[in-house]
This record gives sequence, structure tokens and C-alpha cells, in this order.
Amino acid sequence: MLRPLRTAYEYLVLYYGLGLLGLICLCWTAIAVVLYPLLPRRWGESLGRRVIMAAFRVYLAALSITRACRFDLSALDALRSQGPMIIAPNHPSLLDAVMVLSRLPDVVCVIKAALIENIFLGAGARLARYIRNDSLVRLVGKAAQSLRGGSQLLIFPEGTRTTRFPVNAFKGATAGIAKRAGVPVQTVFIETESPYLRKGWPLFRKPPMPMRYRVRLGRRFDPPADAQTFQAELERYFEQELARGPQPPLAT
Repeated sequence: MLRPLRTAYEYLVLYYGLGLLGLICLCWTAIAVVLYPLLPRRWGESLGRRVIMAAFRVYLAALSITRACRFDLSALDALRSQGPMIIAPNHPSLLDAVMVLSRLPDVVCVIKAALIENIFLGAGARLARYIRNDSLVRLVGKAAQSLRGGSQLLIFPEGTRTTRFPVNAFKGATAGIAKRAGVPVQTVFIETESPYLRKGWPLFRKPPMPMRYRVRLGRRFDPPADAQTFQAELERYFEQELARGPQPPLAT
């Protein structure tokens, strides 16, 4: 009797979580569309980033209440007042950006170009002045400009969700931005044994529950003198660190 009830509850949590996130994003979209042309750029980006932080924090708290999801994200709080830097996590799932952005109030995020036009995320991303990843040259220039303005930058060095153990080959954007802006790179490790929303995992496929996520801070690298050398060093560091921790199975 208990097992069918537990399975039913887990499906309820799955659809509750997806529905809640969609509702939060749509409500903010309706407001952000109006505010974008009205607010000065600086006001808009500050408000947009803080609302995203608050909304994602509420969302993760709502998931935690179900006891089907458990998040240990407190390590990120130490970065709040430490000035401009690149925040560089590994990327096991679609929840990664949500977790990082839920703890930090002034982060500009590098996102896929398609998400800027997404009905759920696009208006909020534009108001917060998130950076579209459609051209490496433009990406590096806009990211460096935001960092010089005092913001922190969230970028996933892999460029996409992890598909091989322990990380994918790194793209060149992180190193290029760090060199051009002259800012440090703070490594962040997202640890989970859950395969939920990994690359290839269907949105409505129920994972084993409870799902546990833990974020820890890694080494902070100084601004690099040579981008190519730094990229290789950063990738080696991630490989060594993540090989020690839990790894979820690849989505099938």
C-alpha cells in the first residue's frame, strides 16, 4: 500500500514543481514586459536580478517543503559582497542556474540565445540584462563591460550540461572574459546523485526521490595572463575535483 502512495506523491511533487516554476516565470514576465521600456537601464537590471533571486529562492523553498528535494546552497552566500568576479560552476542539470541565482543579488547570467525569446524566461532575462550567448566576440565584450560595472558574472565553462564524466571539454569564453576584464574566476561545484534534468532527461520523467543538491566553493583563480593556458588549467582542476565527488548516471 505504501509504495503506490509514495510513487503517486512523487509524481504530484514533480508536476507541482514544474507548474509552480512556470507560474512564477509567467507572472514575472507579465510585469517585466511593462517595466523594460519604462525603467532606466541601471534600475531595471538591479530590480530584475533581485526579483529573480527572490523568485528562485521561493521556488526552491517550496520544493524543499515537500521533502522530495533537498538543497544545501549556503556556501554561495559568502560571494555576495566580494565584488566583481566570474562564478564558474559545473553544469549537471537545468536546475544549476536556478540554484546559483537564488543566492546572489547582482549576477549577470550568460544564457542561450533561444532563451531570450522564451515566453517564460525572456522578458525577465532582458530586464536583468542577461547576456545572449550567440557570438563569442559580443559575449566577451558585454561580459567584460558588466564586470567592470561591478556585477558578478555566472557562466558555465562547459557551455552546456555535462554529458561525459566528470565534465565536458571547456569552451574558451570563461578564460577570454577573465583575461579581458581582469577579474578572478571563482570555481563552484554542484554535487548531486540525481540524474534529473541532465542532458537528454525528459522534462516529465520522474527521477528517484528525494533529490539532493549541494554546492561548495572551490579554488579562486587570479585573472589569467594567457587565456588558452588558463582554460586547460581550469578544466584539469574541475576534472580532479569532481572525480572525488558523487556523480549521477547519465540520462538515458
